[in-house]
Amino acid sequence: MSGMVEDVNDDNYEGFTEASAAVVAYGIATCEPCKAYDPVLADIAQQYSNVRFGKAKMHVPGRCRAIKKRHQFETYPTTHFFSNGTLVLTKEGKLEPAELADLIRQSFSIKT
Repeated sequence: MSGMVEDVNDDNYEGFTEASAAVVAYGIATCEPCKAYDPVLADIAQQYSNVRFGKAKMHVPGRCRAIKKRHQFETYPTTHFFSNGTLVLTKEGKLEPAELADLIRQSFSIKT
């Protein structure tokens, strides 16, 4: 896997979430916590190259329509943790780096 945050949208969502370990952050452009979360995702993605990281830009018309129908979002950012296509954990709000790293290790049984 790449160690970077990938763009996630309706076209690649299924394939992306079918990875053995995938983290998707859903956000909108006008959300200050979403903007503050971007560098956290980028830093953690560098530390866990065996985990796929993606960001779904929910505000862009037509890009995430099917994703919105599939999931209910009350808070942005929201982070989903997937393993082989199964949603294993949902966390709402901006996560701090240590918390995100802990959740990744727990969700995907990664040893430090």
